[in-house]
Amino acid sequence: MAVVVVESPAKAKTINKYLGPGFTVLASYGHVRDLPPKDGSVDPDNDFEMLWEVGAASKKHVKAIADALKDDNELILATDPDREGEAISWHLQQTLTKRRAIKKDTPVSRVVFNAITKAAVTEAMKNPRQVDMELVEAYLARRALDYLVGFKLSPVLWRRLPGAKSAGRVQSVCLRLIVDREMEIEAFNAREYWSVGASLSTPRGQIFGARLTTLGGKRLDKFDIANATEAELAVQAVTSRDLTATSVEAKPASRNPSAPFMTSTLQQEASRKFGMGARQTMSAAQRLYEAGLITYMRTDGIDMAPEAVHATRDVIAERYGKQYVPASPRIYKNKAKNAQEAHECVRPTELDQAPDKINISDSDQKKLYDLIWKRTISSQMEAARMERTTVEIGSSDGQVGLRATGQVVLFDGFMRVYEEGRDDSVVDDDDKRLPQIAAQDPLVKKSVAPEQHHTQPPPRYTEASLVKRMEELGIGRPSTYASVVTTIQDRDYVRKEKNRLIPEDKGRLVTVFLSSFFRQYVGYEFTANLENELDDVSAGERQYRTVLTRFWKDFKVAIDEAMDQSITEVLKKINDVLEPHLFPVEEPGVDPRVCKNCGEGRLSMRTARSGGAFVGCSNYPECRFTRPFGPPGTESSAIGPDGKLLGHDGEDSISLRDGRYGPYVQRGTLTEENPKPQRMSIPKTWPIDELTLEKAVQLLSLPREIGAHPQDGVMIESSIGRFGPYVKHGTIYANIGDIDEVWSIGMNRAVEELAKKAARGGRGAAATPLLELGEHPYEGGAVQVMPGRYGPYVKWAKVNATVPKDVEPEKMTMEMAITLIAEKAPTKKKPAVKKKPAVKKTAGKKPATKKKAGPEA
Repeated sequence: MAVVVVESPAKAKTINKYLGPGFTVLASYGHVRDLPPKDGSVDPDNDFEMLWEVGAASKKHVKAIADALKDDNELILATDPDREGEAISWHLQQTLTKRRAIKKDTPVSRVVFNAITKAAVTEAMKNPRQVDMELVEAYLARRALDYLVGFKLSPVLWRRLPGAKSAGRVQSVCLRLIVDREMEIEAFNAREYWSVGASLSTPRGQIFGARLTTLGGKRLDKFDIANATEAELAVQAVTSRDLTATSVEAKPASRNPSAPFMTSTLQQEASRKFGMGARQTMSAAQRLYEAGLITYMRTDGIDMAPEAVHATRDVIAERYGKQYVPASPRIYKNKAKNAQEAHECVRPTELDQAPDKINISDSDQKKLYDLIWKRTISSQMEAARMERTTVEIGSSDGQVGLRATGQVVLFDGFMRVYEEGRDDSVVDDDDKRLPQIAAQDPLVKKSVAPEQHHTQPPPRYTEASLVKRMEELGIGRPSTYASVVTTIQDRDYVRKEKNRLIPEDKGRLVTVFLSSFFRQYVGYEFTANLENELDDVSAGERQYRTVLTRFWKDFKVAIDEAMDQSITEVLKKINDVLEPHLFPVEEPGVDPRVCKNCGEGRLSMRTARSGGAFVGCSNYPECRFTRPFGPPGTESSAIGPDGKLLGHDGEDSISLRDGRYGPYVQRGTLTEENPKPQRMSIPKTWPIDELTLEKAVQLLSLPREIGAHPQDGVMIESSIGRFGPYVKHGTIYANIGDIDEVWSIGMNRAVEELAKKAARGGRGAAATPLLELGEHPYEGGAVQVMPGRYGPYVKWAKVNATVPKDVEPEKMTMEMAITLIAEKAPTKKKPAVKKKPAVKKTAGKKPATKKKAGPEA
C-alpha cells in the first residue's frame, strides 16, 4: 500500500475511488509551508536563504500524512501539474523528512495527471518520476522576489505615503495599467466630426443604407467634415444629384474558429459573456476539475491530446453532420515557452458529455462547463464561409460617391456552436445584409441625413480586457491573474463599477509614488523580462540565485534612496506629476494653484490619516479651504477633512462629516471638554447632496421616546441603527419598515412589532441555518451555513469560517466547507508544563506581597 497526497479533499475522494483499497489518499489542503509574514524570512545577505514555516491550519494535515506513513511506507506526491503543485510536493517531502516520517527506505515519487479521470489517473501511476527541482527553483525565485518586493517596498509606502497598504511585484504593475488608462481618459480631448448617411431604394423597392465616401470628387477622410455647416452642404450635394450603383463586387471570405481555452482566455470569455470575475471563474473551474469534468484549469497551453481531437471530431460528425468536420484536424500552436506550462488546453475530459447530458446544480459551474464544451467543439469545426459584398454608388458628374457593405453567411461552420465575445461592442457595417443590387441600377433617395460624432477616449479596463493586456505584455502568469486582479480591489486601490475597473485615490497615489521612485520596478518591459528569466529557471537555463542577486543589487539601492526622501519631498513630487490632473489651466495667465478662497495660499495635494487624499490650502489653519482629490468642479458636494458646516442649532454647530463607516452628522466639535460629540449616521437612502440643516437636526434628535410600555412601564424608543430603523424596549430590538416611521410610529404599532420579535425569541434568538450540509466526514459534528451580521459563514463546532464573497451560500458543498474550516480552525495548544513547587525556606517567614491593582473600570 502507498500514501497518495493530493491538494484538495474533493480530489482525494474522486481519486480514492479510482485507485481502490490498495492506496490511502489524503489531502494537503493546498500549501503546507510558507514564508512567515515578517522581515527576515528571505535573507539576501545569506545567499537568499529562505525560512519556511508550517501553517497553523496545515499542521494537522501534515500529521495525518505522517501517521499514515507509519503503516504504509511509500509516498506518492500527486499534487497539481503546475509550478505551484510541484512546489507543494517539494514542501511536503521536505517537511515529512524533517519530522522523520520519511525514512531512508521510504520510496517517494511524483505523479501528475492533467485530468481527474480513471484513465488519466491510472496512466499517471504507471509513469512516476521525482520532484522536478528546476520547477521548484523557479517557484523559489518567484516566491523570494514577491516577498522582497512586498516586505521591503510596502514599509517604504507606509512611511512615505500615509494610507498606502501594500505593493507587489505584479500587483503594482497591474495597478499601473489601470491608472495609466484613467489618466489617458482624463487627458483625452474629444474631436468633433460628421458623417452623412443615406437611405436608398433599389428598383425592386428594397431599402438599404449607404455612407458618403466621396465629396467634390475627393475621397473623404474621417475628419474632413468638421462641423454642422459642412455636413449640411454635403447633404445638399447628395440630395441634388441622381445616384446609380456604379459597381457591385462580391468576394468570398471565411472565418476560422478560436483556439481552445487556456486560463487567461477562459477568464476573458467568462467575463465578457457572464460578467464573472477572474476569481469567480477560477473557483468554478476548480470545482469542475475536482469533479473530473474538465482538464486542469491553470495552463498556457492551447493544444489538445490526439485522442481528444479525434473524440471532438466524432462528436461534431454525430451532432452536426460530417460537413462540419474539416478534412484534417486543426492544430493550434502552444504558446508555452517551457515544460511547466506545456499542458493541454482547458477542455472537457469526456467530449461526448454535452452540457445537456450533465447534471450540474451550481449555476456558475454550469455556465462555465457549457462555455468550455462549446469552445472545445467549435475549435475543431469547419470555418464559416461568407460572401462580402461592396456596392459603390455615385453621381454622373463624379462629385458624390457613397458605399454600402454587407455580407451573407453561406455556411455557418463553427458559428453554429460558438462565437468569441468582444471586450467592447463595435457596430460593424460588414455584418449587415444587402438586397440584390446590380451595376448601373438607378437608386432612389429616401432620406439623406448628417450625423455628429466625437472621438471617444480609450475605454476603462474590464477584468477581461485587463487580463488580456497583461497577457499581451507578458506580465504575470495564468495562475496569478485572478489573485492579482482581486488583490488590487481588496486593497481599495481599484473599484469595479458596471464591470469597469476605476482607480481610487489610494491606487492613483501609490502608482504615482512607485512610478516616481521605483520606475524600473513598475515598468512593463522590466516585469515581462523578469518573467522570462523565471521561465528560463524552470527550463534549467538559468540559476535562480543569479536572478535574485541581480534584482536585489539595484532594488536595495532604490529602497534606500526612497527612504532618504522626506514625506514633504514625496508629496511635492506627486503634486508635480499630478498637476495637470489636479490643477488644469482654466484661464490663460491665471495660476490654477492659487487658492480662490483666500487668494494667498497655494493649493496642493495632501494625504489624510484615513489613507485618502484631498486638495488643501497652504495657508492652513487661517484658510480651511479643501476640495476632493481630483480636478476642480466637484467641491460643491465635498466633505472635507474638517467636515462641511450645515448651519447652527442654537449655539451648536451642525456639520456633515465622512467617517470610517460612511457619512454622518455631528452636533458641536470634538474638544477636551466635549470628547464625544453627538453623532448620527446618514441613512443610505438619503442623498448626501440633498441633506439640509433641518434633516440633520431631525437625525440628531434620535432616539425618540414613544412612551412607557403598558406592561412594565419601561420606555419604548425608536431610532436608526446599522441594520435600519427600529423600535427598542429593554433588550429587545424590532426592525420597522420605513425610515420615516421612526418619527411617526405610535404606541400600538410599536408594542405589536416588539411582541412579534419577542415571540421569535427576541434579540438573542438562534438564527436559522441557510443550509444544512450534514456531519463533518472526518471529525463529526454538524456543518451548517449560517446567516451573519457581516455575511454568511460556515459553522462547525466552535469554528466560524466566512463564506467568500463570490460564493453563493446556498450552493456551498461539504468539500468547500471543509476547506474553509481547515483554514480557520485553530491548532490545539500544548498543555503547559507544570513547574515543580519551590522548596520552602526554613529560616524566617517570606514577607507578604502586595496584590497588583486590577485594570481601571
